[in-house]
Amino acid sequence: MSVVSVEERGPVTIVAINRPEKLNAINKAVAIELQQAFADFDRSAQRVAILTGTGGRAFSAGADVTDLPELWRCVPTVGIATEKPIIAAVAGWCIGGGLVMAMMCDLLVAAQNARFSYPEGKVGITGGMIAGLAARIPHKVAMEMMLLGEPISAERAYAVGLANRIVADGSEVEEALAMAETIVDLAPLALATMKRFVNDGVLPKGPAELAARYGADLAAVRNSTDAAEGVTAFRERRRPRYQGR
Repeated sequence: MSVVSVEERGPVTIVAINRPEKLNAINKAVAIELQQAFADFDRSAQRVAILTGTGGRAFSAGADVTDLPELWRCVPTVGIATEKPIIAAVAGWCIGGGLVMAMMCDLLVAAQNARFSYPEGKVGITGGMIAGLAARIPHKVAMEMMLLGEPISAERAYAVGLANRIVADGSEVEEALAMAETIVDLAPLALATMKRFVNDGVLPKGPAELAARYGADLAAVRNSTDAAEGVTAFRERRRPRYQGR
């Protein structure tokens, strides 16, 4: 069974982390499959994506410490690059890397049982991308979540602007679909332009986000056909035949 499921509801794509037995923790396979699912979505004629988790107990418990992923791969605006709207539909626990993914979506629907937490200070690690939370909700609230490591409720998430809607448990995807249906009737070029302006010109990018973006760009060059051709040509003492890929 795939660790990520993809379902199309008309022009809306629902992408779900499918590890309910592990509270949808993000392992290497989840990160890679999420990145691929959103790349497919971006290339398609689909208009809106919903990111969620299966099982109802957790959107995601964050990175799987038994199989640590390259988390940047599945973070919107970092490893997930699309100018189409992404709506997070959150139920249950939204922890660590899961919170980073949710906060980087364009809109967020929270079930009443949603709990948002960044407890990495308790385990002595951080990927650093959580710093972007302070650009999305009031600074002191973001610092409280990071420095105390205590969860906040769906109600408080809504009050501080992290969530757009609070709905009954189990209704988060349907509410996200309702929002998506409204978006589908709007002009995609205008929406893409507004999203791009916000992400590129308004929201600041933290050090970890920039490092991940530049690291991904450098990795693409390092793993390219041209890079392999350059090394081979050097060894064979011939002129390289680059193809730009």
